[in-house]
Amino acid sequence: MTGKVTKGSCLCGAVAFDLHGPLRPVYACHCKQCRKTSGHFWAATSVPDEALTFTRDEGLRWFRSSENTKRGFCGTCGSSLFWVPEGERRTVVAAGALEGELELQTKAHVFMCDKGSYYEIGDGLPQFEEFKGDENA
Repeated sequence: MTGKVTKGSCLCGAVAFDLHGPLRPVYACHCKQCRKTSGHFWAATSVPDEALTFTRDEGLRWFRSSENTKRGFCGTCGSSLFWVPEGERRTVVAAGALEGELELQTKAHVFMCDKGSYYEIGDGLPQFEEFKGDENA
């Protein structure tokens, strides 16, 4: 693959990856699953499956978090890294796992219906009860 490459990894380095090409804007997801897996809301971008290559994956583990979703994490350090919606050819990637200066901005907050009661959001970004892909523009 050619073009821009964004590198990412888990905390301990047992999982490392490259993302090839442009990244989708970041969405801050406040759904119950993202809050449980990350400890707070989860900020993520996504790429087509073919744009993700692993440079190190011995620590990579997957679990099914719902009937149509699986999540990838490092089995060594526990970093939550990926979310894969079944039936779609894309992988959602934790923005916090990406390295270097990123040309990414958060576009919106989604799944506000599940937002934790212990924090407020005051950044002025759009807030949606659900996530409807590019409809959340």
